[in-house]
Amino acid sequence: MARSVRHDGDMSSIGIYEAKKHFSKLLRRAAAGEEVIITRSGNPVIRLVPISYERERQLGIDAGEFEIPDDFDDVHVPDIGEASQ
Repeated sequence: MARSVRHDGDMSSIGIYEAKKHFSKLLRRAAAGEEVIITRSGNPVIRLVPISYERERQLGIDAGEFEIPDDFDDVHVPDIGEASQ
């Protein structure tokens, strides 16, 4: 890749012009677990990271935020006359 790529441990940063030229390579590197930062005028703009589908679910994170009514699963089908009013 070009000289404008900086490596810092598991992270690389690259200017936007070079990123456009080497986008496929950057995607492969990000998919392999490397964090790639794309910069504009030396300022970080975008971070490419792999999507992790194997995340552990966090159960109960909304506990106490809302209450589910006792009749939440009751089916209410209005009569035809009731629905047209």
